[in-house]
Amino acid sequence: MPEVTYLEAIRQGMLEEMERDENVFILGEDVGAYGGAFKVTEGFLERFGEQRVIDTPIAEAAIVGAAAGAAHMGFRPIAEMQFIDFISCAYDMLTNYVATARYRAGLPTPIVVRGPSGGYVRGGPFHSQNPEAAFLHTPGLKIVCPATARDAKGLIKAAVRDDDPVLYFEHKYLYRRIKEDLPADEEILTPIGKARLAREGNDLTIVTWSHPAADGRRGHHDLREKNQPGDDRARRHSHRWRCGRNHRPYQQRRLRISGRAGQARSRPRRADSLCAGVGRLRAPADRRSGSGGAVVGGILVRPMFHAGPRNFESDLGATAWPVLTS
Repeated sequence: MPEVTYLEAIRQGMLEEMERDENVFILGEDVGAYGGAFKVTEGFLERFGEQRVIDTPIAEAAIVGAAAGAAHMGFRPIAEMQFIDFISCAYDMLTNYVATARYRAGLPTPIVVRGPSGGYVRGGPFHSQNPEAAFLHTPGLKIVCPATARDAKGLIKAAVRDDDPVLYFEHKYLYRRIKEDLPADEEILTPIGKARLAREGNDLTIVTWSHPAADGRRGHHDLREKNQPGDDRARRHSHRWRCGRNHRPYQQRRLRISGRAGQARSRPRRADSLCAGVGRLRAPADRRSGSGGAVVGGILVRPMFHAGPRNFESDLGATAWPVLTS
């Protein structure tokens, strides 16, 4: 059986859900005739027709708004952002309408907004971002950031079936680099919101998601891999019974807060179980790139700093900042 790439796993998951439920459809820029910027939806138009694979104008807010309206009417749309960076154009629609529609008006909004995120592919500052932190504190939204081919398939299927809106961030660097055996006759459905222990150890707990989780598997420490930020139970268990040290790598820039949010939740609840402060291994603050490049494979427990002074006073309000703080 040939190995399935991260990208193909997403394709398979969407294909299976569209075959299973006729209310599932796809809309986005170039998702039909062109098959998507990374060919995730290649062949879908021929298979399902233009009523279920819809090419849209370059208008992210309209894509999400149309998907929300269809969801209110009983459909389950999958809205693609050609690059997830431009989800910012739909921020108002997502946070002020989609996330609140069930609470305000009793309107279920089962939509999936998916797209390629992350750097390391020479995409520049507008095609390399990891925007999950911008949505992390919005009640009503679920965020998914798979790190393996199995989870990529299982989580896209779970996201489509979920009755709440799900933001699905797929790291483009992993598209054709991560491969895994996925039996064709197996129903792969990964629950949203549950952490997965990738490797046990005794020295260090690493809590992360998406590309850093995949990259961190090359390390030789206790690795706790998260597919979406938020499983407190797994985090507390690791602090208490394993190693007493916690570090959380993430590829966002210094000013983003999802890594800090996890730290804040770890400290007061399991402070008696930590042998050292919670550290953050993050991407460097660099004006040239949207994501930078945090090295996760070789974890350093001690603080690690940029080589040489860099002045970011003009745009980030700081000079040299540590890559890992403890």
